[in-house]
Amino acid sequence: MVTAVTSWGRSGLYDWLVQRFSAVVLAVYTVVVVGFIVLHPGLTYGEWSGLFDQLWMRIFSLLVLVCTIAHGWIGLWGVLTDYITTRMIGNAALKLRMLALLIYALISISFLVWGVEILWGFS
Repeated sequence: MVTAVTSWGRSGLYDWLVQRFSAVVLAVYTVVVVGFIVLHPGLTYGEWSGLFDQLWMRIFSLLVLVCTIAHGWIGLWGVLTDYITTRMIGNAALKLRMLALLIYALISISFLVWGVEILWGFS
C-alpha cells in the first residue's frame, strides 16, 4: 500500500536507476564547475556569466536542478518509509509521509520555476 501511495506504483529498480543516474549527473556537474573555477584563478563576474550564457551550460544546469529534485524525492521517500512507520504511530504515519512529500513537492516546484527564471532570464 505504501508503494502505491508514495511511489506512484513504480518499481524499486526504477527508483534505484533514477537515483544513480541523478547522482552521476550531479557529480559530473560538480567536476565541471570546480574545474572551471580552478582553471580561472582570477575568476571575474564576466567569465562566470559567460559560462552560463552558453546554451549547453543552461541545459546542463536545468538537468542538474531536475536531477536534484528527483534524487531528493527518492531519498526523502526512503527515509520517511524507514523511520515513520505505522508500527510507531499507526495510520498517522501515512498522513505524515504524504504531508512531508507534499511540502517537498511545493518547495521543489518553486525552486524549479525560480531556476528556469534565473537560467533563461524570464521575468
